[in-house]
Amino acid sequence: MAVITISRQFGSGGKTLGKMIAEALGYTFADSDIVSMIANAANVSETWVENVEREAGGKLSRVISKMVNKSLVDKVLKSERGYIDEQIYLDYLVVMIAQIAEEGNVIILGRGSQYILNDHPDAYHILLVDEFENRVKFMMNHYDMSYNKASQTVKNEDKRRINLFRKIGKTDYDNPQLYHMVLNMARLELEKAQKLILQMIK
Repeated sequence: MAVITISRQFGSGGKTLGKMIAEALGYTFADSDIVSMIANAANVSETWVENVEREAGGKLSRVISKMVNKSLVDKVLKSERGYIDEQIYLDYLVVMIAQIAEEGNVIILGRGSQYILNDHPDAYHILLVDEFENRVKFMMNHYDMSYNKASQTVKNEDKRRINLFRKIGKTDYDNPQLYHMVLNMARLELEKAQKLILQMIK
């Protein structure tokens, strides 16, 4: 019933590696479906959630490092919103990640899950890092982007990641002490990284 969180510098292969590990273990891969879960719970469109997600920050620090208590779960899930803003999004995000983790056998990509599930007894936290140019090349090769588009995408996502964690009062998101394993993807192929993670889990 393990839970694996994958945090990454954008373009280091987190989504691709997460799907590979999920397939090898028969686990669920939780990424865009978290958006769908929040949209369904809040009774809003996925596009609305995605837009709010890009700007989210602010209040997550009040629940970080603790699993969500039942009163918060009840409050969030019993509310028929039909509306979502930054605060509501963050409440739902924490609840949904906690629920997904409780079900186990899941890979969770990003969204501060390394903090939300910091104390989860069955969670393994992975961080992927790589050089900027390597990440640009990865986006070009795996997502059919031009160099300029890939470069701008990586820059934009790096800024968004910095801004999000700054808003929630976290600056240590690349601190290796937060993670069970840190993988330098400049030195590893995806298959080798997958093998190392599978060995740790087993």
